[in-house]
Amino acid sequence: MDTEASESRHPLVGLVDETIRLNSRLRSVFGTARAGCALNDSEHMVLNAVVEAEQAPTVAQIGRSMGHARQLVQRAANALRDAGLIESIDNPDHKRAALLRPTPAGVALKRAIDARADEIAQQLVPGLDPEEIRAAAAALRALRKQIEARLRQPVGAR
Repeated sequence: MDTEASESRHPLVGLVDETIRLNSRLRSVFGTARAGCALNDSEHMVLNAVVEAEQAPTVAQIGRSMGHARQLVQRAANALRDAGLIESIDNPDHKRAALLRPTPAGVALKRAIDARADEIAQQLVPGLDPEEIRAAAAALRALRKQIEARLRQPVGAR
């Protein structure tokens, strides 16, 4: 296998490749945590975003942060709202872009999925140091936030 080509790329490109591969593996393994809750990938993504948000987000904010089209996020949010898992509330900063917040049922479902995911994680990698995993997650979060901040800058300022 020729590793020289991959080692000559920018480290961020290599990270993107590994992240895509890891995402695929994790989605297949952790997909079973959602078994029986009838959420598709998009709905689960939006429920996660709403429950874990520091402040109630809008559909557009979720779309931007996840790199998905607003329409995809809107369809998922509508399904979650219809299922009683999230609700729309008035946005004092924007008349038409409602804020989304979880209902108690939405939080309970998210926590139940998280508990099943915790069991899967423990079985999957019992020998991994939790602190190393937390550090990796923190590093990825910091990188994501840095990229998001850069993308919010006007094109000429980048």
